[in-house]
Order: sequence, then C-alpha cells, then structure tokens
Amino acid sequence: MTVPSSVTRLEAAINSHNAEEIAACFSLDYVSEVPQYPVRNFIGRETVERNWTKLLARTPDLRARVLRSAINGGEVWSEWEMEGSTTDGAPAVIAGPVIWRTDADGLISWARFYLDPVTSDPTPLP
Repeated sequence: MTVPSSVTRLEAAINSHNAEEIAACFSLDYVSEVPQYPVRNFIGRETVERNWTKLLARTPDLRARVLRSAINGGEVWSEWEMEGSTTDGAPAVIAGPVIWRTDADGLISWARFYLDPVTSDPTPLP
C-alpha cells in the first residue's frame, strides 16, 4: 500500500525541526480536535506553528516515525511514534493514532489527535 502523501509530507516536516514547514502542511482554517483533552482543541495554522515552536524548543532532537497508515474514504488514518530528549536530558516519547482529512490542495484541514506520552509508570488506570 502507498503511504498517503500528506503522511509523508508531515513526517518529513516534523523531522526537519522547522515549525514553519510543519505548519505549511495544514490549511489556514485547520481544525484540531483532541477528544481526551477538549481544552486543547483549536482552529488555525498559526496555532500549529506556535505549538510546534514550543514543542521543538523543549525537545530539539524529536524524531517522528509513522508506523502505519491507511486511507478510509476521505480520511487518512496513521499511527505515530515520536522520540527525543527534552532540553534537561529526560527522554520524551509520544505515540498514538491521528485521523485527518485534507482539502483540495492536499493540506490537512481537520484532525483528531490521540497522541499521548509513553510512560513506564505502572499505576493502573482508574
């Protein structure tokens, strides 16, 4: 199966460590949904750039890897793993699926993020 171009483009942009390049993968009126944390929902490419600028400042060696992806109708489903170290040397790993739609220009126009930090904390869920 061919990896959707929007997946390949975003993965390369993240690995470039350039927040402007990452933001360029998204439409101006991009809608981001984070079902587990609705307070993190937002609209707009500017917020994408601002968020990635902060994330890359905290984790300057972040590397993204797409583990698998698929197209379901008009949606792209992808599973991500991102690893790096924070500026204080602590390991940082984020993993999970992201579902998105693209516009006519191939830019990501809507997404639902299920990415979360990976921890070794053995505390059971409630």
